[in-house]
Amino acid sequence: MLEKFRRLITPLAVEQRTVNLDGTQVTYTLKRTSRRRSIGLRIDNHGLTVNMPLRASEKWLHDVLQDKAHWVVKKLENWQARKPIAPQWQDGQSIFFMGEALTLRVVVSLFAAPPLLHGTQLFVHVTDDANEALIEQVVTQWYQREAKSLYKECVAHYAPLMDVAPRMVKLSSARTQWGSCTTRGDVRLNWQLIKMPLHLIDYVVVHELAHLVEMNHSKAFWQVVENACPDYAKRRRELKQWQISPSWQAEN
Repeated sequence: MLEKFRRLITPLAVEQRTVNLDGTQVTYTLKRTSRRRSIGLRIDNHGLTVNMPLRASEKWLHDVLQDKAHWVVKKLENWQARKPIAPQWQDGQSIFFMGEALTLRVVVSLFAAPPLLHGTQLFVHVTDDANEALIEQVVTQWYQREAKSLYKECVAHYAPLMDVAPRMVKLSSARTQWGSCTTRGDVRLNWQLIKMPLHLIDYVVVHELAHLVEMNHSKAFWQVVENACPDYAKRRRELKQWQISPSWQAEN
């Protein structure tokens, strides 16, 4: 029994490799495991990952990669095109707030002060205007404060209309989700939503509140969403154009 258990938890054998696919040098992560019976390819923001059986031959691996070469290269190009560009945290940088582009104005000050939004300019007072990490931290904290206030207003508006009552609403720093809802009634909304237009923020709020009625994505769930947000399908498509910036960190 112990030997069987050990076989079940055999760790993955992981390698970093490079291969020529359709004339393009592609670096990928190879994972071997005894739990697989076929070779699988996955492409995400980390690049190409190949999962294969522990004792699979190199020829089989080569044939699969070459057979899927065109598909792999195109998918990697698509991911690269969608990858958000990390902002430069300095004076004159453009950032988004509720769907509008703001110009970041960095002001050197002896004392720290909360950022001040004036028209389309966000004035940030810091002690060192060359410290991009400090500027990022100050702007992120401002985003979070604004997000917390706005999300509470949105929930307060939609919850009674949908006849639901979330147990609590908190900010999230999730890397891949705009929102989530637990069976206990806890709703989490990604603070980076604050960069989007209000109608998209409303859609995410409605989506998560609908899970308090239907904890799934069934036809009944989408009917709940549609009752509160008739054009949800259009908003959902628009939401896919926005990306969570992987370089921004925040506190919960």
